Amino acid sequence: MVKRVVAVAALLVAVTPGGDPEPVERVAVHGDLEHARHVAVVVPGSDVDERRFDATVGEMARAVHAQAGRDDLAVVAWLGYRTPSGVGVDAASGRLARAGARSLARFVRDLPGEVHLLCHSYGSVVCGLAARGLDVADIAFTGSPGVRAGSVAELGTTARVWAARGEDDWTRWVPNVRFGDLGHGRDPVDPAFGARVFDTGTARGHDEYYRPGTASLRALARIAVGERP
Repeated sequence: MVKRVVAVAALLVAVTPGGDPEPVERVAVHGDLEHARHVAVVVPGSDVDERRFDATVGEMARAVHAQAGRDDLAVVAWLGYRTPSGVGVDAASGRLARAGARSLARFVRDLPGEVHLLCHSYGSVVCGLAARGLDVADIAFTGSPGVRAGSVAELGTTARVWAARGEDDWTRWVPNVRFGDLGHGRDPVDPAFGARVFDTGTARGHDEYYRPGTASLRALARIAVGERP
């Protein structure tokens, strides 16, 4: 398999052609990754592909880096798996998330510094499945449909686990059940799950957790440097 890596200033783009379940990997880095003390990886959910990369996960990573304002932080926008399209069967099953979890584990293994995962929407399923094998300091779930675990303990991680969901995020109506490979289990903002829940403030809907000026972005920027929101 051939990998082409092009680095321009703070932007790194890696394209991996091939016919496997993870045909495209694209990564944008904000900050000095080589010398960073903290590295935050933003893991996106549904409807993110190479064409939508900059306007979605790319913008989320930019917002975290700008909000944190720290020279010792690098924020990575990571697209290392084929995301679900819409809210169909792929979004309800774990098939794509399992491929994403394997890819994420490989990626995180080579990162410098203290690593913090910021996982949005279906990306939280990816992070939940990958958690057990990752040496990371924090995992933060936003707008999660479930993480394929019934509790923080079931994730099998020593990381601090955070979760947030706005009041009008449609994922609040997702049935938190499992039937075979369909459904992703308990909501991580459920007190019984055991995550540390943080405020979303004025973030609205499913896609505003990283919007500048929101309490949720301020919280994510603090988590990205190992601090409490």
